[in-house]
Amino acid sequence: MRAVVQRVKQARVSVDGEVVGAVGPGLCVLVGVTHTDTPAEATKLAAKLWKLRIFADEEDKMNLSVADVGGEVLVVSQFTLYGDAAKGNRPSYAQAARPDVAAPLIDAVVDQLRTLGANVACGVFGADMSVELTNDGPVTILLEV
Repeated sequence: MRAVVQRVKQARVSVDGEVVGAVGPGLCVLVGVTHTDTPAEATKLAAKLWKLRIFADEEDKMNLSVADVGGEVLVVSQFTLYGDAAKGNRPSYAQAARPDVAAPLIDAVVDQLRTLGANVACGVFGADMSVELTNDGPVTILLEV
């Protein structure tokens, strides 16, 4: 699994002009799934997201996690994270998992985050989504589990 993690002041995702998920301060996470991913990777990614120390402490050092600051998490599926443009100019998405594999694993990440205590909002798997956010920092981290 791959994730682009952004520390945000706010974020929201819309489908057909209607907001389907929104969060205040916390994380906006774009998640991609490949063929070999399993529920174990989903659990590992959720734990990493929950404990990732990218929020400032009282000394303005990034020592706190979203769990520590009581932040929220917006999870958006993003198959294009497995796009490969090494050959030519049109990316191949051959490494992205099929929807029947990817959707349950995205759900597993969300479910595990909620089990850990996160307030989680989501996009709509497979939909044409519009994501709006205010990046805080900006802080953007790439994760692969």
